[in-house]
Amino acid sequence: MAEQVHEEKIARQLRRVTEALDSGVKAQASRLLAGLSAAEIGDLLESLPLPKRLAVWELVDPELDGDILVEVNDRVRDSLIGDMTEQELVAAVDELDLDDLADIFDDLPDAVTSTVLNSMDRQDRERLDRVLSYPEDSAGGLMDPDVLSVRPDVTLDVVLRYLRARGELPKVFDLLFVVDRSGRYLGGFKLADLLTRDPASSVADHMDRTMRTIPVNMPASEVAVEFEHLDLLSAPVTDAEHRLLGTITIDDVVDVIREEADHSLLTMAGLDEEDDMFEPAMRSAPKRWVWLAINLVTAFMAAGVLYLFEPTLDQIVATAVLFPVVMSMGGIAGTQTLTLMVRGMATGQVSAGNTTALLRKELAVGLMNGVVFALLVGLIAVLWYGKLKLGIVIAIAILLNLVAAALAGAIVPVALRRLSIDPALAGGVVLTTVTDIIGISAFVGLASIVLLAQ
Repeated sequence: MAEQVHEEKIARQLRRVTEALDSGVKAQASRLLAGLSAAEIGDLLESLPLPKRLAVWELVDPELDGDILVEVNDRVRDSLIGDMTEQELVAAVDELDLDDLADIFDDLPDAVTSTVLNSMDRQDRERLDRVLSYPEDSAGGLMDPDVLSVRPDVTLDVVLRYLRARGELPKVFDLLFVVDRSGRYLGGFKLADLLTRDPASSVADHMDRTMRTIPVNMPASEVAVEFEHLDLLSAPVTDAEHRLLGTITIDDVVDVIREEADHSLLTMAGLDEEDDMFEPAMRSAPKRWVWLAINLVTAFMAAGVLYLFEPTLDQIVATAVLFPVVMSMGGIAGTQTLTLMVRGMATGQVSAGNTTALLRKELAVGLMNGVVFALLVGLIAVLWYGKLKLGIVIAIAILLNLVAAALAGAIVPVALRRLSIDPALAGGVVLTTVTDIIGISAFVGLASIVLLAQ
C-alpha cells in the first residue's frame, strides 16, 4: 500500500514538473522541486528522458546535488555527472557522509577525487580508504566509519558534555558504542538510558553487553535479515578481533532491501537494475541480446522435440491445438515454485538443511495440482473433440508436466546456486526449457502411441 502511494506521488510530481517545463515556466518547476526530498528528486530524475532530466537537474538546489547523486542509479548518475563542472562536483560531494561518498567515489572523475581527498584530514582519508577496501555488497561497504564510541568507566554526565561539544550528531542515532582502550567493542549504550539515568552513574552500569555485532564481511543481504529479525535501528560493525570499525543504520538497510527487490525482479528478465530506462535504443538493445539469444536456443530445442513428432501433428490436428495448454500449465506451475525458492534463498529461508523437505512438499503440491487440472483439462478435451482417448492423453500429459515443473522449480535454483550462477538470472530460462520439452514429449509422444495405434 505504501509503495503504491509513493508511486502515485512520483507520477503526480512527474506530470506537474513535465507540464511546467513544456510550458516554459521554469519558476513553477523550481517551486515544485523545492518541496521534494533528495530521494524523491532522484526518483523523478530517473523517470525523465535525458533532455528533460538535465533541464530539471539545472533547477535543483545545489545543496542537494550530492545527496541526489547518491540516490540515483549508476547510469543516471553518469548522465548527471557529465553535465557538471569539476567545481560543482567538488561542492556537491564535499558535505556527504563518508559512507555515502564511498558509494559514488568510483564514479567521480579523477580530478574530483584528488581534490576531495586533498581536502580531507588524515583520519577521514583513512576511514574512507577502509570503507572502499570492502566489497560494496558487504557490511564493510555499507557502514559509516564515523562512529560515536565511549569508554565504560566515564559517567553519563561526561558523555552528555561530550555530545554537546561535538555539536552535530548522526541522522539516525539511538545507540552509543562502548569500547576499551584498544578499540574493541564491549557493548551498546542506549540513548534513552543516557537521558533518563543518574548522570553520576557510569556507562558500565547501563551498557548492554549482549548486543550483537555485525561482522565486517557479512553480505549485505544477511545484514538486512539481521535488522529485520532484531528490529534494529543501528548496529555496530566489527572485525575478526572484535574492534569497532563503524556503524550501519536502518536507512542503509532499506536501500539494500530495495536493491535486492529490484535485482530479483529485473534479473529474471535478463535486465540490470542500474540501467537507465531512457538510455538510447542503440545502447539498450545490445544489452538484451544475450538472454534473447539464449532463449532462442532453448526455443529451438523445444521445436526440435516437436519436429520429431511431426507425423502425429499432421494426422491429429487436435494435438497441435492443445499442446500449448500443456506447456503453459507447466510453465506457470514451475514459475510458482521457482519464485518461492528464489525468494527463500534471498531471505535465507532456504538452505541445505531444509531443501529435501521443500522438494517433497513441492512435489506433493505438483501432484495434487496435476490431478485436479488433469481431470479438468481432460474433461474439456473430451467435450470439445468427443474423443475419450484424447482426453486421457492430455490429462496424463498435464499430470506429468505439473509434477516435472514442481521438481524443476525446486531443483534448478539450488543447482544454479551451487554452480555460482544467480538463480534469479538463469532460473527462468532453464525452467522454461525443461517444462516445454517435457510437456511436448509427454503430450505428443503419448498421442503418437495411443491415438495412432492401430
